[in-house]
Amino acid sequence: MPNQVSEQPAISPLVIRERTGSISTKEIISVLKGEITALHIKQAFSTELAEEITANFVGNPGLKERKDGVPGQYVGASHYRKDATTYFAEAETARPYVDALFGNLVDPVRGLFNALKRELHDQGIELRPARSEHGQANICRALSWSGNGTFSLEPHDDVAQVLCAGNDYELSAVAHNTVAALNFYPSMPEEGGNLRLWSHKPTVIDRKSQGVETTGYPYSAAYLEGVPCRDFQLKAGDIALIDGGFVHGVTGQSGNRKRRVLLNSFFGFARPDLVLWWT
Repeated sequence: MPNQVSEQPAISPLVIRERTGSISTKEIISVLKGEITALHIKQAFSTELAEEITANFVGNPGLKERKDGVPGQYVGASHYRKDATTYFAEAETARPYVDALFGNLVDPVRGLFNALKRELHDQGIELRPARSEHGQANICRALSWSGNGTFSLEPHDDVAQVLCAGNDYELSAVAHNTVAALNFYPSMPEEGGNLRLWSHKPTVIDRKSQGVETTGYPYSAAYLEGVPCRDFQLKAGDIALIDGGFVHGVTGQSGNRKRRVLLNSFFGFARPDLVLWWT
């Protein structure tokens, strides 16, 4: 049993930027460098594009039920709880299904990736997908959660799983810097389903106190009680980029027929001259 008697979680202030429409690669790099905690871009891509991506997700032949303890469906590959050999093999198998999410559409994820790649290149920094001899990461994965209750996705951090990924993963090095989590939202319920970010960036000791040192999932309500948090009211066509080291979750959905669908990627500095991208 995890030791529930832990120190009061340390409070770290949230530095949040919100904008409408245009994507600033400089602000994205600020998140990577730990200068900004979260970036919320409203109306970053069109509702028509959002609806087509959602339809391509629902009808995708690669759509699968999650089996990692998190309720929901997905298209693509996740590094969560997988060794490098398994993850990269799955990424290769899933690639045509990920491509099918966009069909002939202008892919907003690749658009952001390419803009960021150019900006970093000008600074002498390489941006590329994580890889091994077994394959390379996809541009994104698509997710839809079906959890009921207070949270559709329980409070968690994205660093633990990267830190404990293993030496055969080149992305493990990113855990010592900022693990940035990038989400595009093609579909959002009318009520709930918000991204909640707590003012707490757990340490290894904090994770051990919660029994989540290898997964970062889930943090208990009792542990987070008293920690300030911020909710992001998301709509279809929005982008959210956060420092995944901070505890975050997704609030429950209520009274809606729309599913919450997002396109998710992670990226971060593995070395001062290399930023890795993976799912």
